[in-house]
Amino acid sequence: MKSTKGAIKGAAIAAAITLALLSSPGLAAAGSKAKAPKAAAGEKKASPTPAAGASVSSLPGQVVYQVLLGEIALQRGNLDLAVSAYADLAFRTRDPKVLERATEVASAARRFDVAYETSKLWVEVAPDSLSARQTLAAILVLQNRVDELGPQISLLLERDKANLSDNLMRLNRMLARHPDKVAVYRMLEPVLAPYAGIAEAHFALATAALHAGEREKALQEIRKARELRPDWETAALFEAQILARESSDAAIASLERFVKDHPKSREVRLHLARGLVAEKRYPEARKHFDRLLADNPDSPELIYPVAILALQQNDVVTAEPLLRTLLERGEPSERSVAAFYLGQIAEEREAYAEALNYYRQVVSGDQFATAQIRVAQLLMKTGGGLSMAQEHLRASAKRYPPAQTQFIISEAQLLRDAGREAEALAMLEQVLKEQPNQAEILYDAALLAERLGRMDVVESNLRRVIELRPDNAHAYNALGYSFADRGVRLDEARQLIARANELQPEDPFIMDSLGWVLFKQGDLSGALNYLQQAYTKKADAEIAAHLGEVLWMLDRRDEAQRTWAAALKRYPGNEVLQAVQKKFLR
Repeated sequence: MKSTKGAIKGAAIAAAITLALLSSPGLAAAGSKAKAPKAAAGEKKASPTPAAGASVSSLPGQVVYQVLLGEIALQRGNLDLAVSAYADLAFRTRDPKVLERATEVASAARRFDVAYETSKLWVEVAPDSLSARQTLAAILVLQNRVDELGPQISLLLERDKANLSDNLMRLNRMLARHPDKVAVYRMLEPVLAPYAGIAEAHFALATAALHAGEREKALQEIRKARELRPDWETAALFEAQILARESSDAAIASLERFVKDHPKSREVRLHLARGLVAEKRYPEARKHFDRLLADNPDSPELIYPVAILALQQNDVVTAEPLLRTLLERGEPSERSVAAFYLGQIAEEREAYAEALNYYRQVVSGDQFATAQIRVAQLLMKTGGGLSMAQEHLRASAKRYPPAQTQFIISEAQLLRDAGREAEALAMLEQVLKEQPNQAEILYDAALLAERLGRMDVVESNLRRVIELRPDNAHAYNALGYSFADRGVRLDEARQLIARANELQPEDPFIMDSLGWVLFKQGDLSGALNYLQQAYTKKADAEIAAHLGEVLWMLDRRDEAQRTWAAALKRYPGNEVLQAVQKKFLR
């Protein structure tokens, strides 16, 4: 078996012999006036071209030697020597094959100054070579020589008529690296002028104009492209993209017109439907997705959005079979999403065993933690017991550490629901000994401490949350409410809740707290205003209890009783409502 070094040597010799045979003495550089390329600042110069009068008969041997030198230098990672050897050889021989290899080596070494000179000479000695012109054009792009690029692109387009459409569509990708987008656009205008009757030429010019910040010209050009090819989906999508920069409504209207004229257009209809979803125009989007799904019934790409839209519209009849199809045939991430929503559907109809089965199939994605928490809660509800639910949460936390805090808080919630508040608080406090700056755990521990009457812990925890998260509206609200509900430090309570309201002005629970502290301060009309706003936004049991109490104190007792009665229908057995009724309806 040959050694690696021997294999490299053999490959280099083979390359040397091949290039030596290809290099004709008649094309030798003896007496040539071609100059070797100048090195860029800080770069080593390529070997100088030998003086005029070099012996032609000596060139084949020199070719072999210099190819060997260049190839071995490449194998050893000595790029400077490889570039120097090949550049010298290229300018000696002016042979197209040698020039091609020299350009390739210089480009690989990122010596684009040398590659520029060798590729220019390659085009000079082989003007009909498409490969030479393509290489020169690529190097001109890399060197940002847009002023020299136009003639090369024109020749390339002219000489490759068989691939004209594809070449026109590739132009802007080729020029994407050039920083001066305006210069690119100006260069392309005359280059593309001879192709005014070809849609792709206008598309290319539209793209360049948009990149150059010429939005109106981009619109003009893409509309010319669409006139030439009225059914061209790519042009319709690009026009919508241009319009969307100033008006999403205009972009949607443009897509709607295209779909009306070309109802079988899958891509444009799909983009239209997605655009409508982005604008929250769900019923309109649903119609287009339904049409797409009817035409492509087995496409997961369409099944997913139709199912989600159906859920948003509470259309479980449509959503459920689609989600089941997705669960069977979708990508892994789609299957997890489908299982999660199927679990929710099953849980809402109290099919808890079915819901458990679906939630357990959520193995990844954004819904993983929520699904596993639901599993634990359902285990409690269906007789699995607290210990089994805790075990599931702890296993899930090990499986997905980023959601560990969520799982800890959920376990504390399970303990609280089981009437074991002290144990839940002890668990959270143990976690806080190891992770004292966990704002979420501090907050939940404060809520548990309030139920246990440990108001010192409530205040210290919530103030620490505010230090850690000064924009946490719920921490301000909880601390202020804890004062207001006990009728202490009411001015401070009002300031805290007002700050929470500044941070989240539309939150009904914060409005409820504002109303409650005003009530405690004796401002009944102000309290009524906030509580009515809160109850309109969220018909919550505790808000109803507070609103009824204020109405009662304003001597609007019938309204108070109606408010409590209506809330009890929604929340039968609610302790807060029962307590307030007992207080006033004895």
